[in-house]
Amino acid sequence: MKKWFKRLALARVVLLVLLGGAGIWFWNVHLPSYNLALNRAFLKLALQSPEMLTQIHMLEQFGIKFHQDDLDDASPAAGDRSLKQMRAIMADLRDYDRDQLSEQEKLSYDIANWMMDAMEEGSTRWRWHNYPVNQLFGVQNNFPSFMESAHAIETVGDAEDYNTRLSKVGWKFDGVLQGLKIREEKGILPPTFVVDKVLEEMEKFVAQPVEENILYRSMAEKLDKAGIEGKQAESLKAETARQIHDSVYPAYGKLIAYFKAVRPKTTTDAGVWKLPDGDAFYRFSLKMMTTTDLDPDEIHQIGLNEVARIEGEMRAILQQEGYDTTQPIGQIMQQLGQESRFLYSDSDEGRQQILEDYQAIIDEISAGLSPMFAVMPKAGVKVERVPAFKEKTAPGAYYNAPAMDGSRPGIFYANLYDIKATPKYSMRTLAYHEAVPGHHFQIAIAQEQKDLPFFRRMLPMPAFAEGWALYAERVAWEAGFLEDPYDNLGRLQAELFRAVRLVVDTGIHAKRWSREQAIDYMLAHTGMAESDVIAEVERYIVMPGQACAYKIGMLKILELRKRAREALGDAFDIRAFHDVLLKNGAMPLDILEKVVDRWIASQAVKANTV
Repeated sequence: MKKWFKRLALARVVLLVLLGGAGIWFWNVHLPSYNLALNRAFLKLALQSPEMLTQIHMLEQFGIKFHQDDLDDASPAAGDRSLKQMRAIMADLRDYDRDQLSEQEKLSYDIANWMMDAMEEGSTRWRWHNYPVNQLFGVQNNFPSFMESAHAIETVGDAEDYNTRLSKVGWKFDGVLQGLKIREEKGILPPTFVVDKVLEEMEKFVAQPVEENILYRSMAEKLDKAGIEGKQAESLKAETARQIHDSVYPAYGKLIAYFKAVRPKTTTDAGVWKLPDGDAFYRFSLKMMTTTDLDPDEIHQIGLNEVARIEGEMRAILQQEGYDTTQPIGQIMQQLGQESRFLYSDSDEGRQQILEDYQAIIDEISAGLSPMFAVMPKAGVKVERVPAFKEKTAPGAYYNAPAMDGSRPGIFYANLYDIKATPKYSMRTLAYHEAVPGHHFQIAIAQEQKDLPFFRRMLPMPAFAEGWALYAERVAWEAGFLEDPYDNLGRLQAELFRAVRLVVDTGIHAKRWSREQAIDYMLAHTGMAESDVIAEVERYIVMPGQACAYKIGMLKILELRKRAREALGDAFDIRAFHDVLLKNGAMPLDILEKVVDRWIASQAVKANTV
């Protein structure tokens, strides 16, 4: 019977799509609009991912919830089917004549073609070159986080779907295990420390009493918030407990057993150079993450140059404040970060105060950005603590996008595991990066551009997104929100951190640095808490190239802004420049350069006709 209800719900989706103007998405016909074809492609892919549908929360506003008792199929066979479908979609999209498209459709065409070329190479040559279960992400921590943050419970049916999803964890994890075994056969294994940290994380997770597990606590909190009480609530929670005990924990047990068995085959080598064709894979990773053709040596040298420049600016401020600048910058900043005037109390009260102060910083800048921005996101943003079960290995902060139907705001997650990792002078810059005018501005504004096809509203493009967030830190300083010299020092330390990343990432993966070499270099130059440095370096090891996106993206945006200023002179409008970047969604940097050059030319024409 439930299958028939799901088919009925799917029919409602089709009807919704038809009425929404993106009709006949399921027919293999040539649509008259390229953007409609892109929307059709997005819908085809989204309907294969119940977890994505829950995450974006696009259908629930229409009462459509057929997807929320399912999980994504993580098996290699499902991957094969997705690749086949993707190639059919790509063939359809490439069949359009670019010369016949509107200007916005041409932009969509160029972005889509860049992505399709990258996907083709990635799926054919590098499909297995990754570590899908690691200390940062993977089913072992993504699944609990997804259920806690994305699965909404407003009705008893929603709660029943929550429990049904728990019952399918074993099936999902079995699919992941199949892929891990294929990688093992190909000699693609993570470093030993990754295995150790994953084992520690999973063993702690299953050692918890069921009622203390995040999956149980989340269910209880959501039932309470939804007003579901009494015997009904107790019955639902009892089923949650049963599923955690009978389905979730045994699924984790299988992963634990696998990693214990494979550990003796791993090594301490950190870089992807050790993988089959590892050097070529790293160049591909850099291209995907930076959206440039810069090679590892070029990026390494850019990093060294930027480290020297930024350290010079920091020394000038430190000297003005009376510090001995003959010491290495990292050493000075470590000492500064231990001064009691910059630290919160190492207590629950101190951590709560950090969250409140972050929110106050965001509220302040949100109210004062009109001189720099014409467009503002409609979605709000709030600050939350990184869930305790994963904060030890999580990065210092990260951002989750708002739901597209407005039911969930953007969330800036702050890691409060080590209180010394949050000195007061660093907080403004971190809030500006993760929230306003950084990730929240860029991502929420892109989502809200109804005239863009879905894929451009949601495209994850690291060099653009992270480059924007780092650029946003500088914009906040230019707008006068970092007047205190120590706050500005925090901004420069954050920028130095991103420059150091260029050196360290290429050091690990191209120059064969060890994990320990990378940690030592980062400690010497950034002055960050050692716990943060270790987490960062270990992140670069499992995400090759990603750390290079920030500074490369920021440098490109600054280069384009300088070009626009010099070309337009008094006619340059910073608000209009930011509109061009924010209202077109994320894109590769070479395409962004063409977009900005066209905008400069159009503005020059306007200025000359006035």
